[in-house]
Order: sequence, then C-alpha cells, then structure tokens
Amino acid sequence: MRTNLPPSIFNDVVGPVMRGPSSSHSAAAARIGLLIHDLCGGVPDRVVIDYDTMGSLATTHTSQGTDIGLYGGLLGWTPDDHRIPESPAALRDHGTTVEVRYPRLDDAHPNTYRIAAMRDGSAHDIVAVSTGGGMIEVTRLDGIEVRLFGDYVVTLVVADEANTDLGTAIDELDGVETHDHAGASPQLHILMSRDRLDSSGLEQIAGVRAVHRLRAVLPVISRRDMSVPFEHASQLLPNEDLSRRPLSDWALDYETARGGIRERQVLDQATALIGIMRRGVETGLHGTEYEDRILGWQSGRFVQLASDGRLLDGGLLNQMIGYVTALMEAKSAMEVIVAAPTAGSCATFPGALLAAVDQLAADDDRAARALLTGGLIGVFVTNRSSFAAEVGGCQAETGAGAAMAAAALVELAGGTAAQSLSAASQALQNVLGLVCDPIGNRVEAPCLGRNVTGAANALSCANMALAGYDHLVPLDEVLDAHRSISEMMPRELCCTGLGGLAITPTAQRIELGLKRSAPS
Repeated sequence: MRTNLPPSIFNDVVGPVMRGPSSSHSAAAARIGLLIHDLCGGVPDRVVIDYDTMGSLATTHTSQGTDIGLYGGLLGWTPDDHRIPESPAALRDHGTTVEVRYPRLDDAHPNTYRIAAMRDGSAHDIVAVSTGGGMIEVTRLDGIEVRLFGDYVVTLVVADEANTDLGTAIDELDGVETHDHAGASPQLHILMSRDRLDSSGLEQIAGVRAVHRLRAVLPVISRRDMSVPFEHASQLLPNEDLSRRPLSDWALDYETARGGIRERQVLDQATALIGIMRRGVETGLHGTEYEDRILGWQSGRFVQLASDGRLLDGGLLNQMIGYVTALMEAKSAMEVIVAAPTAGSCATFPGALLAAVDQLAADDDRAARALLTGGLIGVFVTNRSSFAAEVGGCQAETGAGAAMAAAALVELAGGTAAQSLSAASQALQNVLGLVCDPIGNRVEAPCLGRNVTGAANALSCANMALAGYDHLVPLDEVLDAHRSISEMMPRELCCTGLGGLAITPTAQRIELGLKRSAPS
C-alpha cells in the first residue's frame, strides 16, 4: 500500500503512457533509470545492478521489459519514447558497461532495484522499488535513507556540514519543501518543488560538494499541505447522494483537490488519455508485428467475423473482445498504450470503456467522467491493496481493472455512485486469488484471455448492479481481503515464471523457442 501522499488518478491509476510489456517492469524501470541519469548528470559510464534472487526481477528482467525500460531511462528517454525497444543496443553503443548480479538479499519487495552507477569518476548508488502500475519509491540514495516518489522536482545538495550561508540560501528559495539528513556524513539536503529551481548559487557556497537536479517523472506534481476529501470508499458512506449522483462527481472532487487544478483541466486530461487509448485500439486492429512475441495478430479477424455474423451474437461483449485484443496486441508490439491500471491489464478497463462509449455514442465529457469513475475505484485499490502482480498475482492487475471497468460502465449507463461501488465490489469478488503465470515469461498469455474475461466480468457486474443485485460485501472489505490473499500467495504464482501455466511443458517449449530465436 502507498504510505506517502494520497494517490492521484493520473499518477497512480490511469497511466503511465508507455511502451513495453509491463508497467511495473518497463515503465517503472524507465522512471528509475531517468532519476539515475539525472543524478549522474548524464548517461553513466558503468552500471552494476543487483536483483534479489528471491524477487521477481531476477527471473523476468530480460523478458518482461525491465532491461528496455531501465536502459532507456539511463539514456534519458521517457517511457513512451519510440526508441525504448532498442535501448539495450543504444546503451551499449554509447559505451556504457552493464553488470547484472543475482545475490540472495531477501528484499521486502519483489521489485527492488539496487543500482550503482558511475560517470566521470563520480559514483552513486540507489535503492528503489517498483510498487505497481509504474509507480516507484526511492528508499536509499548514496547510502542515505530517503523517500522519493518522482512526484516533485528535486534538488539534492551535498554538503560537508551545516553552515549559515547554505541554510540562508535554501530559506530564500520560494516554493520549496526541505528535508535535511543532519546525521549523515556528508549532509544531504533534499529540496522539493513543483518547478525547476534557480539553484545555481548553491554550488558556490563553501562546503557544498555537489548539487544534483532530478526531474519529476510523474504527471501530477505534489505540493505542501495537500489534502484530499476522502481516501476510502467507506468514507463516502452513509451518503444519500450516492443513490442520486454519479461517482464521477466524487472523482472530480478528489482529483481537483489532489492535483490543485480545475475541474475542466481534469476532464481535458481524461479526454487526452482516452484519445491515446483509442489510437492504441486503432493500431491493434490495423495489424501489428514484433519479433519477440508469442501471439500473432488476432483482433482484426475477430472483428471481421463478428461483423459478418459468423460468431455467436455477443453484442457489446463482442465489441469489447475486439477492442481488448487490439490493445493487448498493440502493447505486445511495443506501441504506445496507457497502463490503466497496469500494462499487463492495459486492455480490460480501456477496452470495455471504449466499446461502451462507442455503442452509446457518448460525448467526450461523458466518456471522461466514466474514465474518472474507474480511476477513483483504482484510488481505493491503491490505498488498501496493490496493482502489482508481483505482490498479489493477476487479481491485482486484471482484477482491479475489472472493478474499475464495472464502475465506469455503470456510469456510462446512467447509474448512480452506489451502483458503481456495488459493481466494483462484485467484479473484484469474482477474481480473488487469481494467479499471475505468464507463458514464456511474456505478458501475452494467459494475459489476453484474462483481460477479455475481465471485461466480460465488468459488463456482467455492471448490469447486475444496475438491476439491483446485492453485492453483500462493501468494496473496502473486499479490498482488505484482496490484500490479505496477496500476502498469502506463494511467490511462484506472482509473476515470477516459476509456477502455474508458466511451467507447463508447452510453456517451457515456447520459452525455449523464443530464446533460440532472440537476436544475439
């Protein structure tokens, strides 16, 4: 669970905009790499990476996009950069040497990065965690415990000891939150701001060894004294307005407070993200290719057969299947997608949402409000559990995506906030305990089928909620069970490639074939 500032719909739930098979592996790795790039003042000359042999990354970093994301970030590329798939070769061509080691570290989180980076004789080390859905937390920096999440522009001032001139200069900077590590040697002053500081004078102060400037890697910047109107679904209850108003009203209240922006800006950002999702569907339906891939192009044939009446009549569900498949194919071809809430589940919520928007001919604001309703369900997930399959299996990814989609579909159908919360509860109840066991260590199968069934789950639960079915267990209690089950699931079933379908004879043959065909 996130334990710092309140989550943002656009930071933690609907996003990042990225390329790669996995948000927690590809996009988060790119964000960590970007911070290392900035810490070093450019592309490092040498990098040493330690992945805990008991974690997730030791077995998946080559096949699930960690390498392409991390190396792209080290080069200064953002997660959606078109060059991301070629980053390992580009980093090698730059002259950077990379050493990957696999010690037994028993790290608390399976997605822990321990990285040492050297450039022009200066060395830095960083410990960071990919917490799910592309979110990160830096926990140690050059041996000093820190808590950085990429949601501020950060200026790091390294000094020999406290002195009046430095303290005065820092105090004179506007709009800055400071965090000093007085017991450290050398001292580290962390200056956090919403915009880049004019801090050039700090380097001239006696005793200052270095000044490092780190970009914000999240779209919504945090700020001092920030508060949100609520954090959990239960805090909306009892509220008679829940039976009269849509959940998007609360989503707008939440995100305007979290981001410090106006309602129109929130709606416009949601509309922009829907546009990226739609281009992903169009790209997938047009046809995609990628060498390191298990499944070929299937979405176009499905849509054509459905149009010709050669499939069973699924109505809206068939349209969802086509859109979901197209988005998964775009993701697997390294095209730009929106991780909503993750890349592995990038199609359940967006595919179901877009299909319903098209069938209902919903306008931009209505579609944006539905996206925000799903995003608010994701906020509730973030506050009580996790999106990370490495923590909780596929129940954490497509499970959360199905809950988000169910609530959004209710909104599009004209349902109330109470009905959206009911639909989300039912959808998540249906997938508790779902494992994550990618075949061939690629985020394609059974991920495609689980995204499709997630959309079907969402459609069913949306209609059940609209018809007044009783969900019995409130959403917050379902999320607590979700977290508890995650804590009991063995690591072999949590995106490590060590259990379930991933170790069947067929899956092992597929993975061996991929390794043989991979370029040297």
